[in-house]
Amino acid sequence: MAAVHSIADAVEAAQALSNLFARHKRAVFFGGAGVSTASGIPDFRSVDGLYHQQFDYPPEVMLSHGFYASHPAEFFEFYRKKMIAPTARPNQAHIKLAELERSGALRSVVTQNIDGLHQMAGSQRVWELHGSVHRNICQACGASYDAAWILAREHEDERGVPVCPACGGRIKPDVVLYEEPLDECVITGAVEDIAQADMLVIGGTSLVVYPAAGLTQYFSGDTLVIINRDPTPQDSRADVLISCDIAEAFRF
Repeated sequence: MAAVHSIADAVEAAQALSNLFARHKRAVFFGGAGVSTASGIPDFRSVDGLYHQQFDYPPEVMLSHGFYASHPAEFFEFYRKKMIAPTARPNQAHIKLAELERSGALRSVVTQNIDGLHQMAGSQRVWELHGSVHRNICQACGASYDAAWILAREHEDERGVPVCPACGGRIKPDVVLYEEPLDECVITGAVEDIAQADMLVIGGTSLVVYPAAGLTQYFSGDTLVIINRDPTPQDSRADVLISCDIAEAFRF
């Protein structure tokens, strides 16, 4: 097995990524919360991440299906304040990935994020493993409402729980909560793209959240690149390890 090429310098990382994308024809990007930190969206497990902040309930509890069902007011208060970022805009990583897709160098993006920034940057083929805050679905009639609609209804009643204006049904964010399975169609599409890729670039994820992180095991192509500030459990598989800021790494 060839030695892992480790890169910490942003300029060197950008040059290396540029060269790698030029040499491969079926690249796929697999990303996590670290992709969006440069856009002002906090991640989950870093020192300043969501899981290290103090709330009335643990974030894992508040982001569970059971909590959504039994504590809707508290759920939507947390969802509005911590999961929706209306002012966030794509950073250099999102922008470059969309550009690479348009040029034919990138087949698709597989993301664990729910912020929609890849689409905002222009990416077309995006597999959203955990859904999106930009789709909020009535559980009775299927009507869909965007994030702005959810935010505008914070004070609609004393509890701040949104209700479908079409039928009065209950609204649920189209995000995968704890205790819920991933969407089978999304998984199938992501697995097929990863399995057919000749290069997989993993970025901004600790690779500890399953089943999402397990999808990377379907990759059997030529080159595996991992871009993350901290070590991941899959570093030993990588051909190239990049530990600089991910937005700077995509500045090419």
